[in-house]
Amino acid sequence: MNIPNALSMIRLALVPVFVMVYFSDLPNAHRLAGLVFVCAAFTDMLDGIIARKFNMITRLGRLLDPLADKTMTAAALVCVIIEGIIPLWVFIVFAAKEVLMGVGTIVMYKRAKDVMPSNIVGKIATTLFFASCLVLMIFEIPKLAATIMISAALLLTMVALVVYGIQVYGLIFKKDEQQKP
Repeated sequence: MNIPNALSMIRLALVPVFVMVYFSDLPNAHRLAGLVFVCAAFTDMLDGIIARKFNMITRLGRLLDPLADKTMTAAALVCVIIEGIIPLWVFIVFAAKEVLMGVGTIVMYKRAKDVMPSNIVGKIATTLFFASCLVLMIFEIPKLAATIMISAALLLTMVALVVYGIQVYGLIFKKDEQQKP
């Protein structure tokens, strides 16, 4: 296991820590959970930089990195939904999008024996989602403003889904064309 993959594993391990801290009785629990969340975001940034700079991009990493991102983001969303900060439909849309991306990943792997690397729109969407979740955890924001903020992040995430779908379709179609006699 290389360093970027180890960082993704650490990020996955931080998910239950984040949830436990968020719902703990500790003073400033949400801010402390926000700190765990920031540590997770830092490992995400670091593993990407290391993987690209030192050519350590692996298939496992292309699975682990988004899994860690999505798991942490989903945990943060569930936490702020339980607290009543944003409505449940946000998580439902987020989960539906992730299921669609998961299906796309499976189809691509079965057809092309590889997975799609992340794209810039997806990276921006993830960053905006992370930032929105962090703000919602740390600051008391009116529910309408919180819903608008997370909806903007969700909209960009949906744009990333469309870009991902187009790329997966193009790669699968190109692969099919190459296999024809």
